Amino acid sequence: MKKMTALSLGVLLLSASAMAGCAGNSGANNQGTGSGADDPGEKITINLMTRSYAGGGWPPNHPVIDELNKRLNIDLKIEWVPSANYQEKLNVMAASNNFPDVFYMTNTEFVKWQAKNVFMDVKPELGKYPNIVKYIAEESLQHFNPKDKYYGIPFYYQEARDSLAIRKDWLDRLGLKMPETVDEFYEVAKAFALNDPDGNGKQDTVGFSMEISPSGTFGFGGTAAFLTASFGLANKWKLDESGKLIPMQVQSEELKDFIGFMRKAYAEGVLDKDFPILKARDSLNKLEAGKAGVANVNPQQLFTETLPPLTKLDPKAELVQLMPPAGASGQRGTSSLPTGDKIVINAKIDPQKQQRILKMLDYMLSDEGYDLIKHGIEGVHYKKISDTQYEQLEASVKDRQFLLVGWFFKRFDPMFLIYKWMDPQEVATIKSYFDNNEKVKIKNDGFGFVSETATKLGTTIDKKWMDAMVKVIAGQAPMETIDQAIAEWRASGGDAIIEEMNEAYQNAK
Repeated sequence: MKKMTALSLGVLLLSASAMAGCAGNSGANNQGTGSGADDPGEKITINLMTRSYAGGGWPPNHPVIDELNKRLNIDLKIEWVPSANYQEKLNVMAASNNFPDVFYMTNTEFVKWQAKNVFMDVKPELGKYPNIVKYIAEESLQHFNPKDKYYGIPFYYQEARDSLAIRKDWLDRLGLKMPETVDEFYEVAKAFALNDPDGNGKQDTVGFSMEISPSGTFGFGGTAAFLTASFGLANKWKLDESGKLIPMQVQSEELKDFIGFMRKAYAEGVLDKDFPILKARDSLNKLEAGKAGVANVNPQQLFTETLPPLTKLDPKAELVQLMPPAGASGQRGTSSLPTGDKIVINAKIDPQKQQRILKMLDYMLSDEGYDLIKHGIEGVHYKKISDTQYEQLEASVKDRQFLLVGWFFKRFDPMFLIYKWMDPQEVATIKSYFDNNEKVKIKNDGFGFVSETATKLGTTIDKKWMDAMVKVIAGQAPMETIDQAIAEWRASGGDAIIEEMNEAYQNAK
């Protein structure tokens, strides 16, 4: 099996996983606070449950499970639940109060079960587990948790994963420079839409596309997510000069500037006319099909999923990173999405088992353990050629040794999909994307705080608000609709959300 072919298949399978509460024992249950020391000589059975995606999970006798069992003196039993059925599975377990020993939780359910005495508080134990402390961000441990409690360990998502990419060959063909400002971006996008950048004699390309998130925001899947900061809009929530949290939905002046820009782009054929009906990944699909010259990409899939179909259509196609364009005041940025989901330990199980689970999680983050769950077993999943060269073996594609990293637990490491057998030049390019993203990521200042009104009404009023924004962009409603939509959002529950979010923010200080 050739090295790059195997890599493409392996990373493709893992990439499906990306198309990914403060539940607590309220102090009433003291299990998991060091009351039972772990005896490493005793073999312990651990029941683990997590989501699965395309291809499903491992069989019980998987070589990585066997190796973990041997190294940690455990009998690890993994239940892989299809992602679409995971919530239903949790509900059934909650009804019978019969949870696994350790399992994955979304932040929504984590918050919902905050005081149901389900999850172990791991904070008092972390001093014993140096790898968890080293490789898990302290701030993320605090998210969605009450003061002085860590009811779970965060599941890592890359905060600023995606980046804009642009067809450099189209820029060169049209004699254009790399855009630095919003105005320059607009002129480049206009040329991409109207000036036949692919040279086929047809006006069949778009300037840029964007998708609207189902939750009623300018989603992470589209170009708009890289333009909102240029106009001073919050990444969901931002702190104003008085130290109060304000949401993007009420930023009247900034919204008028941004929506006005998008309205002009739509009217002049620069913004994709299909944007109101585009779904996740559609703008990237258009880039890969040679119909768009700008789109957001996942850098870790650049060489395995995005460039192959594009260069097959046009061997001269060249993609380079495009930094978010600077606005009138010089502001720019890319929205970041912190991690909120958790890996939780059952508060009811034997304290000795709780300690062994923490030992297992800590081992998975150690150099030796992380190498095992990411790259697999030397001689089975990869071959060492020299100190700097490795080859992926066919068993890696068959076994998918990386599933625990992808679907259960990992270091806070944006390069978690990068394997030691990959091409060094490609790795360097991917790293440069992530390094540049870190320089311009915009924090959501309200992340980790909970509003009951937002839980009940947030998506409904956000969608209605977004429907109004889309109509204005498409020229189906006047600009005055923006202020009307803001007023309606506030009256329909938005003011209560703002009040509750600020109360939670103040209480966390």
